[in-house]
Amino acid sequence: MRRTLPVIATLCLGLSLARAGGTPPPPPKAEVPRGFSSHAQLMGADGKPAGTVTLEETPHGVLLNGELSGLPPGPHAFHIHETGKCEPPFKTAGGHFNPEGHKHGLKNPDGLHAGDLPNVEVGADGKARFQVFAPGVALRPGQKGALLDADGSSLVVHAKADDLASDPAGAAGDRIACGVVIAGDPAPRPVK
Repeated sequence: MRRTLPVIATLCLGLSLARAGGTPPPPPKAEVPRGFSSHAQLMGADGKPAGTVTLEETPHGVLLNGELSGLPPGPHAFHIHETGKCEPPFKTAGGHFNPEGHKHGLKNPDGLHAGDLPNVEVGADGKARFQVFAPGVALRPGQKGALLDADGSSLVVHAKADDLASDPAGAAGDRIACGVVIAGDPAPRPVK
């Protein structure tokens, strides 16, 4: 009898709502939490600041929002690299982030690395603002494609554009700016 009482009560409520022409209220919407975030403060090979990129984890990958400065105008390759170390000339950042062992390039039928991202266009003023999405990448350790694993990861800007096909790095040239990916939001900038 105890098991049937809740069922009978539910049926009675539904029946009374149906007779009254009403419908039960919809369940409350689940709040979508803000994704886990991290950032990278990029510096040029001369040690000068070169911009900030914030990274936000989503259910489908990582969203990157960047503001770069002090770079040569034109298109530049922009990649996620496998190691969180940026010592000029930035070879310490290792190769492209590539946990699946693919070839390089968005246009390569055997590609792409998880760290392969679209080129960034720097304006005549040496600045660039961009938003790109990296599918198959996560931030937190323990997740598949985690950037914040034991050896970390970094973001690298190259001297030339990525041709999006040549293995291993898209013929993108020297590494001209680098920033280690660090958990959390960047420190607020002073108001000028």
